Amino acid sequence: MSHIENAVTSSSKAKRPYRKGSPLSPIERQQALIARRKETHKEIRVYVQNGLKNDLQRLCKAEGVTQSEMIETLIKTASERLDERVKD
Repeated sequence: MSHIENAVTSSSKAKRPYRKGSPLSPIERQQALIARRKETHKEIRVYVQNGLKNDLQRLCKAEGVTQSEMIETLIKTASERLDERVKD
């Protein structure tokens, strides 16, 4: 029987860190997610009135989106409105 050593794979991507029998811990998975997200996102922390937070949760539930997605949508909408006013 011949064994293939140092076989070249068709994928140029790095291997996934998860391997059967050696799964990542929940903390390691969370850290990996945060590291990936930091490449394309910036973190903001805000305090809002309780009623407004409840309104945000209600809006998100009605639209079927996360709070982050809803905030991004609201910022984009406000930015587009501002751009339209500046053009005039």
